[in-house]
Amino acid sequence: MRLLEDGVPLAELSVERLARTAGEATIYRRRRGKKEELLLDVVRAAEPPDPELPGACPRDDLVVLRAALRRRGLANRTAIPHNVHAQMKSGPHLWAACHSAVVAPRRRLGVEVLRRGQRDGELRADTGFELVHDVELVHDIVFGPLLVRSLPHPEAELPEGLAQQLVDTLPTGLRPVSSSAP
Repeated sequence: MRLLEDGVPLAELSVERLARTAGEATIYRRRRGKKEELLLDVVRAAEPPDPELPGACPRDDLVVLRAALRRRGLANRTAIPHNVHAQMKSGPHLWAACHSAVVAPRRRLGVEVLRRGQRDGELRADTGFELVHDVELVHDIVFGPLLVRSLPHPEAELPEGLAQQLVDTLPTGLRPVSSSAP
């Protein structure tokens, strides 16, 4: 992590250099020369842990997921994640491994929350929402604003309470239409 903080490019990292910097040889036994696995561990270690969902209702789960995304957005403003993510994107196999190990599981969790909300009648079912790509589109609509504030605009504020504000702004269009409504 210290090498990455110092801006050492991923291409210049090797297990040998890591062992030399750390002053230990145990890395050889644990890693067997698999730099990609080590880098994924660095990405995981640099980010806050995934949250436990309350499971009471989709709104509460979405707030928890968005609050975690906000915390990751704040954590990603440090040198390590920013440097690692930028360099991983230049190596397609590294980015694919990161996406598979870190991004995709979080995305699946958000999509599952939205599907549960639709199934339980808390989100509209009359929008073509049942198709996988439509649920994923709604996921992007739900999580996109925080991602935009976190990644391309790292100077944007990520205040406490933003997750609740964003979640509570969207549901009007996703709630079922009441039969008593005009």
